[in-house]
Amino acid sequence: PWPQPLRGHIHLQPQVLPGQDFLLDDAGRHRWQPISPRARIELDFNAPSLRWQGEAYLDANRGTRPLERDFSAWSWSRSALNGQRSRLLYELQTCDGGERVLALDIDAEGHVEARPPPPRWALPATGWGLPRSSRAEQPPELLATLESGPFYSRSLLRDRVDGRLTVHESLSLRRFSQPWVQAMLPFRMPRWTVGRST
Repeated sequence: PWPQPLRGHIHLQPQVLPGQDFLLDDAGRHRWQPISPRARIELDFNAPSLRWQGEAYLDANRGTRPLERDFSAWSWSRSALNGQRSRLLYELQTCDGGERVLALDIDAEGHVEARPPPPRWALPATGWGLPRSSRAEQPPELLATLESGPFYSRSLLRDRVDGRLTVHESLSLRRFSQPWVQAMLPFRMPRWTVGRST
């Protein structure tokens, strides 16, 4: 229950590198890049004593001003498909009531194919009352809530058509901007700097 520093090493090896980023708003202030939608990761920690390896994903957002000034919420998801392919969905709601949806398939060579966004389905709200939704051909099954907070959740979904697993995130920037949430951040997500791991 008490936050403690982590010590160890994380090694990420990209397997697919599309080399493409995407504009998230009409004004050109925000961009998103799926750096490596398929990667391998190895963790070797000595505090706590933990070691494992598995599949990973790496992306990045960048912009010229805070996200909460232009967006009220977003949903994101990533599914691993056969043949080292990935399916990504990024849905944003802007502060002025607009929306933007990116529905992408990325193959093993990094080629990106945009596809029509599937229908949106509501998911059960989190314990914090955070609304969630995702896009799929059929309503996805919520298997687990992996992380839950006042403005963010990460969930594991299963597709009812083919059974594939999807990692899903919901973010409410409207909630994030609330004074009561800002007051919680130093306790929920402390940013301590300790000596460098060796």
